[in-house]
Amino acid sequence: MFDSVHEECGVFGIYEKKRADVASSVYFGLYALQHRGQESCGIAVCDDGVISHKKADGLVSEVFGKQELEALGMGNMAVGHVRYSTFGGKNPNNIQPLVIRHVKGNLALVHNGNLVNAAELRREFEMSGAIFHGTSDTEAITYAIVRERLKCGSTEEAVENAMPKIKGAYSCILMTATKLIAFRDPDGFRPLCIGRTRDGAYVIASESCALETVGAVYLRDVRAGEIVVVSEIGIKSIDTHVRKKSNICIFEYIYFARPDSVIEGVSVHHARVKAGEILAESSPVDADIVIGVPDSGLDAALGYANKSGIPYGIGFIKNKYIGRSFIQPQQNQRENAVKIKLNAVRESVCGKRVVMIDDSIVRGTTSARIIRLLREAGATEVHVRISSPMFLHSCYFGTDIDSEENLIAGKYDSVEGIAKAIGADTLAYLPVEKLCRLANRDDFCKGCFTGNYPIDVSGASGKNKFDEKIHKKNP
Repeated sequence: MFDSVHEECGVFGIYEKKRADVASSVYFGLYALQHRGQESCGIAVCDDGVISHKKADGLVSEVFGKQELEALGMGNMAVGHVRYSTFGGKNPNNIQPLVIRHVKGNLALVHNGNLVNAAELRREFEMSGAIFHGTSDTEAITYAIVRERLKCGSTEEAVENAMPKIKGAYSCILMTATKLIAFRDPDGFRPLCIGRTRDGAYVIASESCALETVGAVYLRDVRAGEIVVVSEIGIKSIDTHVRKKSNICIFEYIYFARPDSVIEGVSVHHARVKAGEILAESSPVDADIVIGVPDSGLDAALGYANKSGIPYGIGFIKNKYIGRSFIQPQQNQRENAVKIKLNAVRESVCGKRVVMIDDSIVRGTTSARIIRLLREAGATEVHVRISSPMFLHSCYFGTDIDSEENLIAGKYDSVEGIAKAIGADTLAYLPVEKLCRLANRDDFCKGCFTGNYPIDVSGASGKNKFDEKIHKKNP
């Protein structure tokens, strides 16, 4: 219903020194990561080398109740995943963790990211006899590791040998009968961090906010290209593929991550406030109130207000109870459907010149509806400020950005044209050259804004390439 940038996935893993209720720990961790994916989720538990798992479409609270968690049983390790399908579509076989049984043992894998050579890998494995059950690139990662595992002495060595063959974004946690292994692509497109509980359990998660839900203290991030192995002898690092700098997705700071998370040493909340401050400097306007579009626009709005001196206010109330089961309205009902999710606070905006801060504009239809809400609530002027640069290109690393021909920035030759299309009095974006100020660094991946990607994407597959291929075979 709403055109927006969608989250990709979230991963969580825990290694206890003794048998414990690790399924519940992962449950709480996934709850904290629910914002990263609302389509499906799953948990796998390892107890004395035996891996049991449960996964299904739905939110964490829908898939797992007391009975489901008890059925998973006790164990000393567990991994979990929340998913939004940036690659592979809604195929039940794509729900993670992927659990594989091979001649040298069992493993469960969870993955956040997107490969650019998934189609190439899939063809290679299929030609050698591999059978794919789903359509996600995560399955290709699993096969790459298993193939190497059959030729070497340990799973971590297999991961080390497989990494040069898998291209793109991957922050993964792999569980075997005896080890929990985390690894991150050499460009570090997606975040991954390590924590430790008071009892000595190691926890690995997409974001630091998930560590806190199980009482773990943040230790550090998994470095770009690093392999971290947790076992009964402790924790060790393999740095064969480690680089000095990562190319983490800048949109983790702008939109994806929870504001209470810290990614690579930088507070997400601080980065968003800074984005608002930069907007106030670069695109000032006379106005009476600054408001943010919930949720990721709120921190940037606070920064804009602080820097500009214009009062900050609550302009929208978001319905907290709309989830994946919300019934999509008919076409003739969609003009009013946005009001089910978002309502303007008339008392805040009526008779006022409003600065509205949002994180992005994709196709522009939702922005137009939100601006219309403000007009109907009595706003005399609506000045839109976007806390990211203009989307001009696709993402190949796990962000579900619409194709270039559907992006509003590709349909108009000026910012003024876009402003008119969405009904704003004025419109301004965060200057791309000032992105470095969000985290005091400039080694982000910002290809969706500039078209310059850290790695070659010429052979990258479309989001639903395999689904389309299967559908043609089985119409």
